[in-house]
Amino acid sequence: MAASERFVRVYRQGTMTVMDIWVDTVTGVNYLYHQQGYSGGLTPLLDRDGKPVISAVGADGLER
Repeated sequence: MAASERFVRVYRQGTMTVMDIWVDTVTGVNYLYHQQGYSGGLTPLLDRDGKPVISAVGADGLER
């Protein structure tokens, strides 16, 4: 991962209708991106309590 990559895609599903999960490598917040045709949308991924899903982030980026 390059030092300038703020967001990293960690999951991808589909080809024509696409759902991705992106992680902010600074804050650890997960985002759901949905694309269908020429339109798309991005929203924070929430847990069952309505709080953002946060991944562990180390000093040099996302921990896997």
